[in-house]
Amino acid sequence: MKKGLFKQINCLIAKAIHNYSMIEEGDKILVAVSGGKDSLTLLWFLKERLKWIPINYELFALHIDLGFKNQNNDKLIKFFEEKNIRYKIVNTDIGPKAHSKINKKNPCFFCSRQRRKLIFEIADELGYSKIAYGHHKDDVIETLFLNIFYGANISTMLPVQEFFDKRFKIIRPLYLVDEIFIERFFKSTDWTEKEEACPTSFSSKRRAIKNLLQELYKTNKKIKENIFHAIHNIRVEYMPTL
Repeated sequence: MKKGLFKQINCLIAKAIHNYSMIEEGDKILVAVSGGKDSLTLLWFLKERLKWIPINYELFALHIDLGFKNQNNDKLIKFFEEKNIRYKIVNTDIGPKAHSKINKKNPCFFCSRQRRKLIFEIADELGYSKIAYGHHKDDVIETLFLNIFYGANISTMLPVQEFFDKRFKIIRPLYLVDEIFIERFFKSTDWTEKEEACPTSFSSKRRAIKNLLQELYKTNKKIKENIFHAIHNIRVEYMPTL
């Protein structure tokens, strides 16, 4: 495990948690774990931070199995148990339904909506008011362009977001972390991602946006940071209304 990357990511997580008041003493945090590099990295850092920070909080890992064929959760279970993290794995048929004739919407929209609904229900059932997602800086930027191109609105993910009359609070501790840092850190470990089984994962609108942005970043290394800063520097007086 690379110490430099560990320090870099940890500092950015600490900055996000502090700047946006994400975590407080005694919090019960449910971490939504997809099984990919982002959510596993987030879960591990939140667990490790308990060793040296002055506050205490409780972690619980939740994995929603979307129900695609030939999926195995053994490695995910091993990860949770080796790290001594309480967990719950819920088996569903959300994935197949999203790609079936009963769904008239975009598969990603259906899947995301159903999964989030289930996460809220389980968090409520287990008594967890904060839900942590592994969304990082690149996700924030990509979501901005997804909403502009396909949603006809200017919006993106928030570092902290409240739902249902403030009963739940979503937090994104990786909000300031570049995806490339997570990729490099993950490769330095012996962890294994859960295999991607969604048939539209590599042809989705988000993937198209990601590819487009990557090409732009190659032309000017400042573009990515400029976009991220622009999200936090909206000049409302120059934004027209219909």
